[in-house]
Amino acid sequence: MALIVGLTGGIGSGKTTVAKMFASEGIPVYISDERAKAIMDRPDVVAAVQALFEENIMDGPIIDRKKLRNIVFNNKTLLDQLNKIVHPEVKKDFITWVEEHRNFKFVLKESAILFEKDLDKECDFVVLVTAPEEVRIQRVMARDGVSSQNVQAIIANQMKDSLKILKSDYVIANINKEQVKKEVKMIIADINCKI
Repeated sequence: MALIVGLTGGIGSGKTTVAKMFASEGIPVYISDERAKAIMDRPDVVAAVQALFEENIMDGPIIDRKKLRNIVFNNKTLLDQLNKIVHPEVKKDFITWVEEHRNFKFVLKESAILFEKDLDKECDFVVLVTAPEEVRIQRVMARDGVSSQNVQAIIANQMKDSLKILKSDYVIANINKEQVKKEVKMIIADINCKI
């Protein structure tokens, strides 16, 4: 069975870029957010999620994600209920995915909320991607077309990197792309030595 390596980082840290670097080195990568979005388009999940809300949150046969986000952003109870539907489905999906990749020495599980949801306890190693806050803010503003205040509010609600570092086996400071590529290769070699 493949070992599970968690990959995490705060918004704008560049964990998706780092995940792609691992993938280009032949490591299978599970992007939790993408898989969760696909799961949320399944008819059984769509029906369960719509049943939580009095108002219509549909956009044709699928959930209107923007409308859903606006509703649950300020309603912790509804967010928790939504997570109780989606997270177990993502967990089952991940177990199946790991089984499909059992011939690999290790696989990568990318998740923004690895520590927040105690998913690090299901990982053999954890890689944390960091970047200076100002860099993260600029990246997200450019990517999502949002204000600096908007990004700062999200960062303020996320676990601090200083706490994540204490729980991580590897830390990548994502500032220089070439340096990050070298670090990814070094981490792969190091994990392979430990297996």
